[in-house]
Amino acid sequence: MTEQPKSLRLVPHATAKLSTKDFKSDQEVRWCPGCGDYAILAAFQSFLPELEVPRENLVIVSGIGCSSRLPYYVNSYGLHSIHGRAPAIATGLAASRQDLSVWVITGDGDALSIGGNHLIHALRRNVNIKILLFNNRIYGLTKGQYSPTSEQGKVTKSTPFGSLDTPFNPLSLAIGAEASFVARTIDSDRKHLTSVLRAAADHRGAAFVEIYQNCPIFNDDAFLPLTEPGPREQNVVRLEHGEPVRYGPQGERGLRFGKFGSIEPADVAGTDAGSLLVHDAHAEDPSYAFALSRLDRSDFAHTPIGVFRSVERNTYDDTMAGQITAVRDRQGDGDLAALLAGGDTWLVS
Repeated sequence: MTEQPKSLRLVPHATAKLSTKDFKSDQEVRWCPGCGDYAILAAFQSFLPELEVPRENLVIVSGIGCSSRLPYYVNSYGLHSIHGRAPAIATGLAASRQDLSVWVITGDGDALSIGGNHLIHALRRNVNIKILLFNNRIYGLTKGQYSPTSEQGKVTKSTPFGSLDTPFNPLSLAIGAEASFVARTIDSDRKHLTSVLRAAADHRGAAFVEIYQNCPIFNDDAFLPLTEPGPREQNVVRLEHGEPVRYGPQGERGLRFGKFGSIEPADVAGTDAGSLLVHDAHAEDPSYAFALSRLDRSDFAHTPIGVFRSVERNTYDDTMAGQITAVRDRQGDGDLAALLAGGDTWLVS
């Protein structure tokens, strides 16, 4: 567990208004110069006052990796856990303490390799936690091996002749696991990043946010087609619920359904307006959000960002609390001592 910052003081929820400065710990921030984690941390700290949650009710859980240093730098409670297990620990916290705002900070290696099983089960259970996955498509902390999101052919220290693996698409994985909230944003787009964090915080249930994050040392400019002026306007598809999906410098491109339910780009001028998509993040059936996630290409042409899916579903925390209350109403409080000293045993042979 990360050491409680010296400056942390219990702040009464109703009387103290917090600022960005209140969420900056006294720890020296240590990432490589130019790392996208700096931008994400700054946006996260600036956003936290909007939650109006006292710092002692905010918990940030991380696994192992460059991104997982973040709990040290936020003036709240935090746990720097073990590799890939952050969703499991966060599940226990959120289920037992519904007064907490629980955030998971993870990376593409931490969440999608050793932690893949924990991630998908936290999402399918719809535990009330917010999962921020920093995706730089590389193992940065261990000095540049390929990760589960590295593209095929990627030459790294562990794949000197190019990666043979088909990479995970994190959003497709999350939607396939029945996640009730799925979004994507980019580290360098502060305004968009903050808006997605706000939407994730407002969602009751498991919120999964993929953040494209630049690693300047081991995978520099991996997302340049989405961040460099010019190509950015051509390639980024911004999703806004209830709005027509348009992209390109003049909004001249749109999306429509293609063969077998896939989604494909189309020129607005040459396409029937009725066939062009209007974004619906609240569509109950996940097929539409999944089809959007499959637009991803290795050259980043027509790459959607924003909230892909946001639907209401019973949360694990609420359902568990209701079950406990129902049993207690019928049977009263249990007797732990009697349970431990009871004669109900099993013979293992």
